[in-house]
Amino acid sequence: MKVLLIDDHPLILAALQSVIQGLGDNVTVSAADSGRAARETLRTDANYDLVLLDLHLGDADGFDLLGELRTKYPALPVVVISASDRTSDVIRAIDMGAMGFVPKRAANETLLDALQQVMSGGVYVPPMSMGADHQPQLSGSPHVQQVQREATEASFQTVPSLVQLGLTPRQSDVLNLLLKGQPNKLIARELGLSVETVKDHVAAVLRALGVSSRTQAVIAVSQILQKQGGGNMGTAANTWRTR
Repeated sequence: MKVLLIDDHPLILAALQSVIQGLGDNVTVSAADSGRAARETLRTDANYDLVLLDLHLGDADGFDLLGELRTKYPALPVVVISASDRTSDVIRAIDMGAMGFVPKRAANETLLDALQQVMSGGVYVPPMSMGADHQPQLSGSPHVQQVQREATEASFQTVPSLVQLGLTPRQSDVLNLLLKGQPNKLIARELGLSVETVKDHVAAVLRALGVSSRTQAVIAVSQILQKQGGGNMGTAANTWRTR
C-alpha cells in the first residue's frame, strides 16, 4: 500500500510516517512538504492508495487542495489530519469528499483505527458535540454556512443503531455507495437502477437516519459505528443485508 503524507512540518511528517508504518510491512510512505510538492508527486505517479492531508500548508489552503485532489483523483481516498478539531472544519472536509478527519491531538491508536476504517471503505470523523452550547459560528461562504447549519440541525436528532434503521437490502446498497461519496448517477449505474429510483432510495435512507443531507448521513453512520465499537462500513453493509 502506498501512502502520501502532505504536511509542511518535518517533525510531524516523521511522526506520521512512523505511525503509518504500523499498518503493515507492505506500506510505503512518501512525503510532500507543500501543496506544490504534492501536486508534482501525484503528477509523476498517481498510483497511491491513500493521502493524508494537513489543512494548513505554507503555500496552499488545505481545503482548496482537497477540492483539487477530489476532482483530479476521485478514486483516491483523502484523510484530513489537522491541528483544528472545529466542528465546522470537520463538516466542510467531509462535505468536500474527505474520507476521514483526524485531529493531530488524537492518539496513535485512534489514527491507525481511522485509517483502517477508511481503507475498509468507511468514513471516519472524530466524536463531535454540537448541542446548543457548542454551535459553530457561521462564517465563510454561503455554502459553508449552510453546511454548518445542517450540522447543527443534525445534532438535535437521535440516530438509532444500524440494526434499527429498517433498511431494505437495496437501500442498504445505496447507503453503502452513498458513504463512499458516489453521486446518484454512479450509484444508479453500479446498481442497474434509474436515477429517479436512486433518489427515492436516498430519500428513504436519510429519513431512516433522521438527517437531511448526505453529509449528515456520513457523519451519523460514522458516529454510530464508533458507538458500536469501531466497526467499519464493510461489516456494516453485511449487518444491513443479513438482518
